[in-house]
Amino acid sequence: MKNIWNILFLEERASIGLSFFRIFVALTVGLHVIPSFFHLDDNYLSTAFKSFNKDFFPSSFIGLVQKSPDALVVFFVWAFFITWFCFLIGLFSQISCILMTACCYYFYALNDFHIGTLSWDILLVTLFLMCLTPYHGDYFSVDALRRGDINAWCRKRPFFIQRLLQLQIASMFFFTGLYKITGEGNWITGNPIYCLMNYPSGGVTKYFLLKEWMAVHPHFCYVTGLLIVATEMSMSFLLFIPRTRRAAIILGLTWHILLILTLDVPAIFLFLFPAQMMLFIHPQKIMDWIESKRRINARSPRPKVVFDGDCGFCRSSVRVLQVMDLWDKLEFVPGPKDMKEMLLEFSDGKIYSGFFAFRRLVWMLPMLYPLIAFVYFPGSGILGPLIYRWVARNRYLFPIFHTCSNESCRL
Repeated sequence: MKNIWNILFLEERASIGLSFFRIFVALTVGLHVIPSFFHLDDNYLSTAFKSFNKDFFPSSFIGLVQKSPDALVVFFVWAFFITWFCFLIGLFSQISCILMTACCYYFYALNDFHIGTLSWDILLVTLFLMCLTPYHGDYFSVDALRRGDINAWCRKRPFFIQRLLQLQIASMFFFTGLYKITGEGNWITGNPIYCLMNYPSGGVTKYFLLKEWMAVHPHFCYVTGLLIVATEMSMSFLLFIPRTRRAAIILGLTWHILLILTLDVPAIFLFLFPAQMMLFIHPQKIMDWIESKRRINARSPRPKVVFDGDCGFCRSSVRVLQVMDLWDKLEFVPGPKDMKEMLLEFSDGKIYSGFFAFRRLVWMLPMLYPLIAFVYFPGSGILGPLIYRWVARNRYLFPIFHTCSNESCRL
């Protein structure tokens, strides 16, 4: 029994998938919460019309939150923006996740009138699980860059949180299907799909290609309803069986796309569920895929990053690039002392320097992809070199970025 528990929850596996999932959680939270700030007077301030989810919060907690002055609401808005951004980029990821989640609970208790309570309930459960671990900052994060650990992408952690997140989405599938046959309406005897197809466009359903055809074919609608129930109830089992897992993930993603195309659903379904289903991919398969690409790149001529080997700031910057170099595409070569600019040399003889070398690196390192729009913004070809040269001239003003001290983190 102990071995089964260890295999299911405590076995150490690479946490890179959880780090990737953190980004989608942050995007989902942002899409849910930030739009509600556009009209604070209608949603949260003392002038807002409010309703409360007393099934989720104790009445005493709701009463305490309702005493908040408007200035405190504005404070929590700014606190959310700061902690949300830190969680998105993975800066002190666990602390920022806890503080961001506390803000979400506060706004939910302050007023639930303008949001879908089911989506919030699901999202807050996910956030609670994310608060329990620092592992989502192992990679794709500023925390990974601060530590300067080039092995961060393959760092192994207990699989406990990933398993709980798997159980969360599996149970959601199962109980959603179970509710359809045991709740207020039984889809076996009173399938609603035909009625939904005859509703006016907008509201519950969207207009899609087969809607008019399904509106006059009740038998097809009935079979579709049964397939939906069967899919939801079987997904919770198929996802955990190794032989059916790949097919179940594809089926789940297809089901999700059809849901988005046919029904008006909150943003949580658009971003969170596909990423959460990807957590069912065994981390070792991800590691094998990354390592195969690294071996291929190591055997072929790689672009050389030439830097001032006697410059502490330069060595720290190179360490950051090494952490980012997930595919092992680059070779880092110490150059002569007092180099004014970093060089990027390709095997075909092309050489880029300074800002333009960095702009090429943005396309090569996944963690720099978000900067593509900035380094190619109109005028960046003029402003970028000026900023780069100013930083190069004043490099002594900048502290060493990483604080890693173990042997695996040294140059």
